[in-house]
Amino acid sequence: MIIDKVYGLNPINNVQNSKRTAYTGNSKVVSDEISVSDEAKAMADAYYLRQVADETPDVRQDLVEQVKLKIQDPNYLNADTIAATADRILSAYGL
Repeated sequence: MIIDKVYGLNPINNVQNSKRTAYTGNSKVVSDEISVSDEAKAMADAYYLRQVADETPDVRQDLVEQVKLKIQDPNYLNADTIAATADRILSAYGL
């Protein structure tokens, strides 16, 4: 199959024959401006916090190891330590 040229379409002639408007000299400088809704800001904050949460490990292994070592020490578990731990647990629940 042979495709012949389509005559009458010459992109160079179309550009050269285009009419341009004359510069009037009365152009005003307009700055662009955007506004972001409060909902979009809240969503951006939520997205950022979600990224931070995804990057943070669920369990801090270093703290777990420290507690394991403390519990193995027989002098660590005494009445004062148990009472302080119970008080922290109750205060965390607002009791």
